[in-house]
This record gives sequence, C-alpha cells and structure tokens, in this order.
Amino acid sequence: MNEKDKEWIDEQNRVNKVVHEIKNKLSKLNQKIGDLKERVIDIRKNFWEDVTVNLDEPDDVIETQASLKQQAEFLSERERSHGQMSEQINTLERLEDSPYFGRIDFTETGYSDVDSIYIGISSLMDENDDDFLIYDWRAPISSLYYDYPPGEAKYSTVDDEISGEITLKRQYIIRNSTIKGMFDTGLTIGDHLLQSVLGNNANTKMKSIVATIQREQNQIIRNEKSELLIVQGVAGSGKTSAALQRVAYLLYRYREVLSSENIVLFSPNPLFNSYVAKVLPELGEENMKQTTLFNYLDTQLGNRLTVETPFEQMEYYLNGTGENYETRVQSMSYKASLDFKQLIDEFGFSLEQDGIKFRNIRFRGDLLISNQQMKQYFYSLDRSLNIPLRMESLAKWLLSELNRFEKLERNKEWVVEEMELLDKSDYLEVHNELQEENRFSEDTFDDHVREEELLRKKVVADKFKPLKQKIKRMYFVDIKNTYLTFYTTDHLINKKNVKLPTRWELIRTQTVDYIRNNYLTWEDATPYLYFQKMLLGFNANRTIEHVFIDEAQDYSPFQFAYLKRIFPSSRMTLLGDMNQAIYAHALYEETLLSENIQEKHERITLVRSYRSTQPIVEFTKSFMPNGDLIEPFNRDGNKPVLMEVENRDIVNDKVLRAIEDFQTMGHQTIAVICKTMHESKMVYSRLKHSVDIKLMDEETHTFQQGLLVIPAYLAKGIEFDAVIIHNASDAEYHKELERNLFYTACTRAMHELYMISLGEPSIFIKQVPKEKYAHFKVHAIQKEQ
Repeated sequence: MNEKDKEWIDEQNRVNKVVHEIKNKLSKLNQKIGDLKERVIDIRKNFWEDVTVNLDEPDDVIETQASLKQQAEFLSERERSHGQMSEQINTLERLEDSPYFGRIDFTETGYSDVDSIYIGISSLMDENDDDFLIYDWRAPISSLYYDYPPGEAKYSTVDDEISGEITLKRQYIIRNSTIKGMFDTGLTIGDHLLQSVLGNNANTKMKSIVATIQREQNQIIRNEKSELLIVQGVAGSGKTSAALQRVAYLLYRYREVLSSENIVLFSPNPLFNSYVAKVLPELGEENMKQTTLFNYLDTQLGNRLTVETPFEQMEYYLNGTGENYETRVQSMSYKASLDFKQLIDEFGFSLEQDGIKFRNIRFRGDLLISNQQMKQYFYSLDRSLNIPLRMESLAKWLLSELNRFEKLERNKEWVVEEMELLDKSDYLEVHNELQEENRFSEDTFDDHVREEELLRKKVVADKFKPLKQKIKRMYFVDIKNTYLTFYTTDHLINKKNVKLPTRWELIRTQTVDYIRNNYLTWEDATPYLYFQKMLLGFNANRTIEHVFIDEAQDYSPFQFAYLKRIFPSSRMTLLGDMNQAIYAHALYEETLLSENIQEKHERITLVRSYRSTQPIVEFTKSFMPNGDLIEPFNRDGNKPVLMEVENRDIVNDKVLRAIEDFQTMGHQTIAVICKTMHESKMVYSRLKHSVDIKLMDEETHTFQQGLLVIPAYLAKGIEFDAVIIHNASDAEYHKELERNLFYTACTRAMHELYMISLGEPSIFIKQVPKEKYAHFKVHAIQKEQ
C-alpha cells in the first residue's frame, strides 16, 4: 500500500468517526425532541386546566392575568426549544452527508503542536464537548483556509491577531459520508473541487458556495468595517453568492445582537428571490427580508396611483416609437439624476413659505374645514419648524376640531335614523357601559335618557372614525396636486444654477398628463415618494442594520439617495456589474458602481468568471469594453454557435432542433432568451404546441427546471445549462445599451450558448474574432432524409 492510499484510508476513518459522533448526537436529539413535542402537545391540551381563572374581584383578575401570562410563557419557551432542536437536527443531517470540505494544519507561532483544523458548514464538538471535530467556516480561524496558501499566515480574533504557519491545505469532496475526492492545494480553492461543482447542471435554487469560496470573495464575506461596500463583479463571478454567505457570516459573528430581521436584500425581481431562497437555510440561518425596489416603493405609495414597473419601463424603452418616445427617454435619464433631486429639494424649500395644497374635510356632504382654513393654520405656525413637524401640529388641530364637530352632530335628526340600524351587539355594548357607570356612581340617572345619549355618541363616533383615521394618515395633504405645481409653475426654473434637459418643456407636459390620470412612470416613482416624505416625514427605518442591493448598477443616483434617507443607520453592500447596466439612465448618469461615487466606500472587484465555460466567456468578453480584464475559469466546452437564417420559419425549426439536442445531452434547464417580453410571448405561443415550455414573466415567483422562455432583463442573476438566443440580429441588438442586454443574455449560459440571427447578425457579434464561435448560414429548412 503506497503512502497516498494509506492517507486516503486514514482520512476516511476520520470521516467515519465524525459521522459516528453525528449519529450519536442525532439519536439523543431525536429522543429529546420527541419528549418535548409530547410535552408541548400536553400543555396545549391542558392549557386552561392549569390556569387559575377568577374574575369576581379586581385582585382575582390580576391573579388570573398573571397565571395566563405564566402558562403562555411556559408554552412559548417549550415551543422555542423545540424549534431550536429542529434546526440542530437539520444541521446535523446535512453534516452526516458531508461533514466537512476543507482542512488546514496550522502551527501557532511559539508553539510546536500542529493543529488540524477541519472546516464545514457548522461546528461540531466531540462527545465530551472538549474539542472541535469540525470548525464552522465562519469561525475566525477558518479564514486561514480561504486567505492563505501553505506558509506564513495569520487570522484575527475578537481580541487579538494570531500568526503561525500553514503546513497543509487540503480539500475534500464528501458525499453520503464517503470521500469521493481529496486534493492538496495552494492559495485558491483548487480547480479540482471547482470543476466538480461547476460542471454540474444548473439548479433551480442557488447553492451555498462555502466549500469553494475564493480569497477575493472571502474579503467580501468577512468585511466588518465598511459603511458602504461596493462589489463590482463580472457575470458569473459569484458576487451574489458571496453576498449571501456574507449575510450568514454577519449573523454568526454578531449573533447576540443581529438577527435576520435586521437585514434586507433588494433583489432584481421576485423570480430571483425564489432562486436564492435556499442558501441561508442550508447554512442554518433564517432568510433575511427580501423585496424588490418596485414592491417597496409601491407599498409606500399606497393604491391611489398606478405605478409603472421597471420592466414595463424597459419594454417601453426597447419597443417604443412615436413623437413622444425621445421625450420619455430623456425623462428617464433626467429624473434618475441628483440634478433632478436638487430641483425637487429647492421646490420643497419654497413650500416652507407657501404653496402646499390641502383637501377640504367634509362630513355627510357638509364642509367642516376648508383647505384655505388648513393652509392659513399651517402657515401661521412657527416658520423655523420643518414641514413634517408643522403637519403634525396641523393634524392635532384638525382632530381637536373634529371632536368639536362630533359633539355638535350628536343632537341632529339623522342620528336617530342611524340608531335604528344598529345591531343588537351595539345595544348590548351600550347597555354594559351604562351598567358600569351605575355600578361606580352614587348618582341616579334616567337610564332611558342616558342610554339614548350613549347611543347617539356611539353612532356619531363610528361615523367620524374613518375621517379621523384619514387625518392621522395625513390624507388632508394634497400631495398629488402640490407635486403637479412643481411641473406647472416656473418660479424655480428661472434660477441660474438649475440644470435642465433640452426637452424639459415636453417632459413637463408629458408628466402632468400621466399624473393627472393617476399614473406614475417608473422614473417618477422615487421622486414622487421622496417629495411625499419631504412633506409628511421620512420615518427612517433604524431597525435595519444591513442593506444589500443586488444588480446595483440598475439603481439610479436618486433611488440610492432615497434609500439612504430611509435607512440612515444601515451599512450597505452594493453588488453589480457595469457590463449589465440595462436601464436607460445608465447611458447618461453615473451608476452606483462608478469609480467617482461621492460616498466614502470600500470597493472590491471580481474579474474571474466561474459560471460559463471558457469558450463562452472568451466569446462574451470580446464584445465588451474592458472585456480583456475578464478572466475565464479553465473549464472547457463547446464554442458558442451562431446560426444565421433568412426567415422566421427557419428560426422556429432551429430553436426546436437545438432544444432537442440539448435535452439529449442531459441539460435540465434550457432557456430561450428573448430581448423583450413582447417577443417572449410570441415565441411562447409558437413553441408551446411542439414542446413543454413555460413562459417566465415579472409575476413569476418560482424558478423551475425544464424548458422556459424569458426576456433577457428577467434572467439577471440566474443561470441555465444551455441558452438559446432567439434573435441575435443587428435589428434587435444594435444600440449601445442593447450591448449590455445582449451580454446579460449570453452570460446566463453555463455549458452551451446557441444564437440564432434572423438576417444580419448583431454588430456586437461581428466584434468577436471569428475563431471564438462557430458560424453557420441557412437559407432554407433542411428536410429530413
């Protein structure tokens, strides 16, 4: 037996020992959780028998409340323990299959002992809880595995910095408790393990990458100091995966003070939320809050206005024509800018003196308080107070005025009619109130008269309640018409320091038409909401400590400024790729990933692409500016294929043949990627009778395996075994922003990229050296022999 075989046997024996310990712990936990479950069921069953209930005297009521609280807390504690044990069992079951993936042998400076550190998704102690059999990948010492090759190394603990020497760095592929592969490696996580992971089929859920974290990704994950961390990563560089491991690391590192409730992820679409949903649970952590910017803004705006989605804006930009098109495109750009934000800020400052519009307050058709009265009261308040504080004072005054009107209404005839429509429960409620009054009062009343008073009071109070709720919600402020005056007056526009686009007059007219019809374009959604908060108050969210923004290159400077106002005390992590900036404002405005961003920040750049095979990366990098900076991972595969055809019938035929070929190869996720949703729907209608295919749109919340058709902008962040670009012609992909859209579509492919061009191929393809792809021309459908 040679030395290598002996080493393999020794390592497998250690795996067996660790798995044996895992099984022992599982057995004990399963016994405990079974007993605990029975106890929880028993407590629920006998809950009221164990509670002292007596409501006769005030002291008895207090004793009953205390007994209820004690029993509820007892049940809650048992249920919490049951949940914690369930999580421990889930983690141990994952460890049983693959206990660890890495090992380093480390000798601390000043000591001669060699410590063998085995690293997995979670820590595991030995039977006596004396020694670590496995270290959690997030433990301080585990950073050695990701950051250093064999040789001198150091890591930081909470209190100190430990230096020493790594004498061995080893990786494992363990499945079903059996070592399938074992490699000694240097600085980077070895190609053997990455090849094993990357060569697999695409999955409907993003996987944890803790076994293959690279050094530069580890810098993202363990970054604790930066208030603003910007990650510029090329397509397939693992930036999103690293961000999710970063969330897991933060939850581990600060578990005493940080929970998943304190973290929010802004993702590009609901489909992406589904795609990443399993990563944190795989690591034993709860998912953080996830939303999209559209959902967040739409919820804040309420249902008074219809808000265009960013994807509807994208469809307009890609398909739009007509005389208003250029005006709208310039509007998209300008309203994304900080120049426009400054204009709104100046308008807001002017409203401190005059100009806010209010709504009349009416009750049963009668005018109670006019908008002029409100305006007069508002502007009579101390001008040194900001607008939101004055709004609060106005709301209090309005509520006090309503209370006065409410008392006057009680004696009116309409109240008697409404009293006759009351339910029995309402009469019972008033009767009980009357009984309570008589119980604690020595005075005598005519019960009938007093009962009518109480009924009148109840009727009127119920009618005034919705009005009072509207006042508490500041509905008396006419946000919409105040905002419209921003576009319909010129008092700001004449200032010398105001920067305006060339089509400003047309933009004003277009915007007013939209808003008067209760429609907000996507470019107006953030400015409108920002303006609303200027008047009513920003209500900063201080419970969120970390904000993650994926596809940050698609966020405008205005949108980012708004989020910073909403989350003022949060640390932010921005993830994106300038090459995938696909929204109109990116052509004219700096994005959040730009080099000259104003905020103090730390930047990490990821240039190595792991998703696609080397031939696909070599193809896609060739038509991108600075594409020479992109480094492909050394994974071989077929060259991308360009099929140039002359009519649509051939397109359909080639799509179906490509699908058949890819399915024969064993590919499980195949995407037909189109430029727009309009094109996607047409393709779907043509293919659905021939193959089992699904259409993915912006309402799709679940990513499933199989064959699907999807617009390029919805495929962001997702990967597929094989990608078919439905029409890669110059007619479809020619504008500069369409370069980024085409790049996004092509870089979704892990193993195979097949492009069909109806007519002349895109100018971007022509910029690729011909030896980097296979080019075929077909002039007619070839008949089967």
